[in-house]
Amino acid sequence: MPIRTALVSVSDKSGLIPFARALAAHGVRILSSGGTAKALAAEGVPVETVESYTGSPEVMDGRVKTLHPRVHGGILSRGERDEADLDRLGAREIDLVVVNLYPFERVAADPASTHEHVVENIDIGGPSMVRSAAKNHARVTIVCDPEDYGRVLEEIEKTGDTSAGTRAELAAKAFAHTAAYDAAISGYLSAREAGGARTRFPRYLTLPFERAYGLRYGENPHQAGAFYVDRGAQAGTIARAESLGAGGKELSFNNLVDVDAALDAVREFDRPAAVVVKHTNPCGVAVADSLVDAYREAREADALSAYGGIVALNREVDEATAKVLAETFVECIVAPSFARPALDVLRTKKNLRLLATGAWLPAEHAALTSKRVGGGIVVQDRDATAAGEVTRGKVVTKRAPTGDELRSLEFAWRVCKHVKSNAIVLARGEVTVGVGAGQMSRVVSVQIACEKAGEKARASVLASDAFFPFPDGVEAAGKAGVTAVAQPGGSMRDADVIDAADRLGLAMVFTGVRHFRH
Repeated sequence: MPIRTALVSVSDKSGLIPFARALAAHGVRILSSGGTAKALAAEGVPVETVESYTGSPEVMDGRVKTLHPRVHGGILSRGERDEADLDRLGAREIDLVVVNLYPFERVAADPASTHEHVVENIDIGGPSMVRSAAKNHARVTIVCDPEDYGRVLEEIEKTGDTSAGTRAELAAKAFAHTAAYDAAISGYLSAREAGGARTRFPRYLTLPFERAYGLRYGENPHQAGAFYVDRGAQAGTIARAESLGAGGKELSFNNLVDVDAALDAVREFDRPAAVVVKHTNPCGVAVADSLVDAYREAREADALSAYGGIVALNREVDEATAKVLAETFVECIVAPSFARPALDVLRTKKNLRLLATGAWLPAEHAALTSKRVGGGIVVQDRDATAAGEVTRGKVVTKRAPTGDELRSLEFAWRVCKHVKSNAIVLARGEVTVGVGAGQMSRVVSVQIACEKAGEKARASVLASDAFFPFPDGVEAAGKAGVTAVAQPGGSMRDADVIDAADRLGLAMVFTGVRHFRH
């Protein structure tokens, strides 16, 4: 049956007027309420108010207007089976429901909002209509996202109605919409403690995700996988990044994890910076006066590992940088944007994935991070510190770092935060020369970093994500030619470690901050 009556009541009025005008042009009778009805009438769109349809005026400052049997009976009617009840109610069937909800999340996130104002933005009638329409999707079309106006109109123009498949798909989306809305409300209310204080960790944490696409496989070919994005993800994240590649393979499970690690690391730096990641660990990081120099130095820091890696850059990719990027096989490049000449160069590389994040998140942006564990999830604040921690730290050796050593220690310390523990980073200037990652013994991480660095370990500095439990790590570093060390301190054997540094002529700074990354 063709769509004859639509109920339209939206908070987000994007695209509303042309959509409603097109419905009216197809003979659809429009019921509407409150501000939506006024907006339609002001633009000359024929509209009947819900108040006139139900015969009941809005009450309680608009709190009650659509919670009425004629509204919900019209939505939930199952055709001939319910005709008698509709007649008794004086109602008619509603075939299309266009409803989105009060902006609860935006209001709750506004520091200026009072608790009372936030509570007033808990929509009651809207979710009821959305759920009613979605439940009755065998007959009724529910639209809760302005992005779907076009596809619905296209089907109406062809057949007068929407297809069963479209209605089922929109119903599932509608229930996801109300589920996310309820999750936001329960999270807000359960984060309020006695006296109205707020906690970062609400009692009820429901995370709404939407499948973006399926993966070829998970970490390994025998594992299936899919990429789900947080419906509230910020601009500047992978979830909101635009793919600019010339086709080819989708990002894999491992690609996505590595891209996120690379992006998180490159955000640390204000000057042009490049990070090359393999298996979630930075294998080369550099800061320079130009992006092309930063990438070249990051790649050469560990050219062997850079092959097949993930590259993150914190500036728009220009043609010069693109040409150097094209010299080596890499899986994916992520950056704020790509200049047109750079795209022309990079799109000639088969299966190279390009991601443009657009808006750039600062390194210190607030967020919660989580990991799944058996039967649950562990949640924490994102590790947003690192900048300036070495400079503010305590010099514990007889020799203080020189100005150049201090600058290099600051750089190495910020990189070290992004290396899997036990993490050791060697740097000269603002370029990594050796990285030791993920070892069960800290001294082994030192040995690996020094071996990677080779002769470049001489006159380098070292950052360690946690304290040295024994002097052996510092001794190995000194033997390789390291001249200065930054570490948190806090070991029972700190005095022995400091003595070893003094004996070797090393400068050492205790930051007092640990940066484990598991």
